[in-house]
Amino acid sequence: MPPAEHTPTLPPAALSLLAGAVAGTTVDTALFPLDTLKTRLQARQGFAASGGLRHLYRGLGPVVLFSAPSAALFFVTYDATKRARPAAASAAGTHMAAATLGELAACAVRVPTEVLKQRAQAAQCRSARAAFAEIWRLRHRGGGGGGWPAVLRELYRGGAVTVMREIPFTVVQFPLWEALKARWGAATATRITPLESALFGSVSGALAALLTTPLDVLKTRIMLSRQHLVSPPAATATATATAPSAASILRELLRDEGPRALMKGWAPRVMWISMGGAVFLGAYDAAREALEML
Repeated sequence: MPPAEHTPTLPPAALSLLAGAVAGTTVDTALFPLDTLKTRLQARQGFAASGGLRHLYRGLGPVVLFSAPSAALFFVTYDATKRARPAAASAAGTHMAAATLGELAACAVRVPTEVLKQRAQAAQCRSARAAFAEIWRLRHRGGGGGGWPAVLRELYRGGAVTVMREIPFTVVQFPLWEALKARWGAATATRITPLESALFGSVSGALAALLTTPLDVLKTRIMLSRQHLVSPPAATATATATAPSAASILRELLRDEGPRALMKGWAPRVMWISMGGAVFLGAYDAAREALEML
């Protein structure tokens, strides 16, 4: 007689939130140095001027604080969308929609975290705290470029490009991850283990990372553009007047460095996300499996 199936005591939303928080914090802290190398390779001032191999954990603070809520928001939305799947909907379409909505939710926390983290990583500010203080001072600036709207604009600088990067990334990564798990499970007639889930997460993450590197380079350049914050007041009346647009930053990059610059940092990005996909998705499945046994 087969053993009775264990019924989780935690509701599905709580399982997703806690497992996502564990997974996000684990991967972002463990692989932070690779992320720092990627940011410095993509920075306009170059790798050495951005810090080279020094202070690889600079900017870790906001990541430690906000990785958990960002990942939790993603997985709560992702799993809730999958559970609401209409009977006639395809599995791949459901996973794409779930991943897209999950990324939109996570970006509410991820974008400000990225702005502070990257400005510290690229040695533009002494720390993420100093980067935040610089933005926070905008609330006292006069004119249309100051006040609370300016603070929010700067914290969410590059938000649109971040969403443009994350949606194709997840549309590739998560349906591929789910498909690999489903095919392997059907072929072996066994439940997928966290190790197998981690392997499939690594493969799907590496492919998604490579394909979205150009958008990642553009996002980094936008978030690191802060001349409008450090220019003398006489030279710029408002933060918005001189803040470069995404289009102008892209034109400048292509003019000065050529199309190949759009693939800067691809190697550490692929390595980081390949390893991160294994840790992130493997840790998520492991944490969820453990929580289901409570």
